[in-house]
Amino acid sequence: SAVTTVMTIDDSAELLALAETMPDTPETVIALHTLRQGRCRAHVVGTPTHYDALVIDNDEVPGEPGCYGDDPEATWNILRGLPSWFAANMRESIAGQVGSLVEREWGERVRYLGDPHFTLQRPAPLLSDPNVRVLTAADVALLDAASPKIRGAGFGGTMAMLTKGIAAAAIVENAIVAIAHTSAITERHADIGVSTLPTARGRGYATVAASIVAHAIQATDRTPVWSCGETNLASMRVAEKLGFEPSLRRVYVVVESRQPVS
Repeated sequence: SAVTTVMTIDDSAELLALAETMPDTPETVIALHTLRQGRCRAHVVGTPTHYDALVIDNDEVPGEPGCYGDDPEATWNILRGLPSWFAANMRESIAGQVGSLVEREWGERVRYLGDPHFTLQRPAPLLSDPNVRVLTAADVALLDAASPKIRGAGFGGTMAMLTKGIAAAAIVENAIVAIAHTSAITERHADIGVSTLPTARGRGYATVAASIVAHAIQATDRTPVWSCGETNLASMRVAEKLGFEPSLRRVYVVVESRQPVS
C-alpha cells in the first residue's frame, strides 16, 4: 500500500540535507532558500530523498505553505494535518485534485489563484532615479524604521537581508517608500520581491529599484526570478518592463473561510 505516514522535519541539519535532494530551478528557489535558512518545518510523505509530497511551512509567510511533488493525495494527507494554513502553493497539475479533496473532506469552498513565475534571460536594463539607490548594512536603521509592508523578508531580519542579499530602495524625505530585494537566493537563481507604499505608487520607483537588483543578481551569474499572484497586475507590469519572460505557473489553493482578516 502507498506510504501515508507524515514525517515532520524541523532540525536545521536535516532541513539542509533535504535541500540537497531538490534541483535548483526557478520553481524551487524559494523552497531551497527557506530550507537552508532553517526557519521552517518540512512535512514529508515518503522519505526525504524520495518523497511523494513535501510541504514547507515557512515561519516568515505563515498560513501559506509551499507544496512540492506530484501526488495530490499525499499532499492533501499533509495539509489536512496542518492547523493554520489558508493558501497552499503547489504545482498546477495537482491543484484541482487537492482542492476537490479539501471541499470533500472539510466541506470548505476553495478558490484558485495562479502564481506565475518569470525569469530574466536577457541583460537587465540599469535604470536610474535620483531617489533610488542600493541599500547597505549602514541603512539598517533606515530599513527598520520603514513600514513593515516594505521592509522586505526572506532572511529573518533586516541586517541579514542587507548583508546576505541585495536590496535597492526609493528614499524620499529620509524615509523608504519603495523597495526591491532578493527574497531568496540559491547557487543559480535569486527571487526578487518588490513593494511600494500606496502614497508613492505610479512613480516608477519599484521598476528602477528592481532593475538595480536584477542587474546585481546577473553580475553574480545568477538568473533573476519573479513570481506573484496573477491578480497583482502592477507587479507583472514591472516584470514585463524589465524583460522578464514567463517560465512556469504554480497555483494557490485558497480556503476563503480560513483566511485571517487583515
